[in-house]
Amino acid sequence: MEVITRGVIAGPHGPAYARAMTTTGLSQRPVGQLLRRWREHRRLSQLDLAIQADISARHLSFLETGRSNPSREMVLLLAEHLTLSLRERNRLLLAAGFAPVFTEQALDAPGMRAVHRAIRQILTGHDPYPAAVVDGRWNLVDGNTGLGLLTRLVSPRLLAAPVNVLRASLHPEGLAPHIVNFGEWRAHLLGRLRRQIAVTADPHLEALDQELRAYPCDQPEPEVESPGPGEIMVPLRLRHEGGELAFFSVIATFGTPLDVTVAELAIESFYPADEATSEALREIAAAPGHPPS
Repeated sequence: MEVITRGVIAGPHGPAYARAMTTTGLSQRPVGQLLRRWREHRRLSQLDLAIQADISARHLSFLETGRSNPSREMVLLLAEHLTLSLRERNRLLLAAGFAPVFTEQALDAPGMRAVHRAIRQILTGHDPYPAAVVDGRWNLVDGNTGLGLLTRLVSPRLLAAPVNVLRASLHPEGLAPHIVNFGEWRAHLLGRLRRQIAVTADPHLEALDQELRAYPCDQPEPEVESPGPGEIMVPLRLRHEGGELAFFSVIATFGTPLDVTVAELAIESFYPADEATSEALREIAAAPGHPPS
C-alpha cells in the first residue's frame, strides 16, 4: 500500500477521544480560573509564581479570583513562566478579552511555504528509511516513501483520515502483531504520551491514553526502561519477511516557533539499529517496482 504523503491522513477515533474533542470547555473559563488551574498543575504556590514573574502574590491572587483584570502583557508574562504552549497562551488571551497573538496557519498556506519545503526536504532526504511528521496529538501530517514499510502492516481502516500514529502502532490491527518487543515498545510509547500529558494537561491526549491502554498486550510491560546488553536506546523490532528489522528514532522540532501549527509539529525519523536492517532496507529500496523516493 502506498501511503502518504502530503496532507493529513487519519484514522477512527475511540469514543473517549471523541467525547474529549467536544466537551473540554476550557476556553469558556474566566482567565483567572485558567491561570489558577495551570499554576496548580505546575505545582506552584501563588508565592512561587509571583516571585518568578516578579509581581506581588497579592496581585496574582486578585487576578486568579477575578478581582483584578490582567493586561495583555501580564497574561503573556504569566504564560511564559507557566511554560504554556502557544495554543494555551492564545486561549488565555481570549479568556482575558484580548485577540490571540500567535497565528495558526495550515501547513499548505502561503505563509508556510518555507516550512513545508523544509519538511519535504527532510522527508525525501531520509528515504529509504521511514520518517513521519506528526502534530501535537500524534496525528500524521506527512511522511516519506519509506514510511510505507510500516503502513503496509496496518489495517486500511486505521489509515483513514485522520491517522493517529499511536493508535496505528498499538492497535491489534496495526503494527502491534508485527512488533517483536511489543511490551517494551508499548511501554515506551505510553511513557512518552504520559510525559506529554503531564506538560500539556491536554484532555484529548488523556482520552487517547485511556483508549490505548485498553488495547491488549500479551507481553510484559517494563515499568522502567532498562537497556539490554549493548543497547543504548529502546529499539523498535519488527518481523519482516521471515526476518527482523531493528530501528531507533530521532525526533526533530522547529526552533523558536511563533505559529501554533509549527510549534506542535514533530518529525520522527527512523534509522537502522544494525547493519542487517541497513542492508535489508537497501535491498527493499532497490527492488523492482519499489516507489521512487
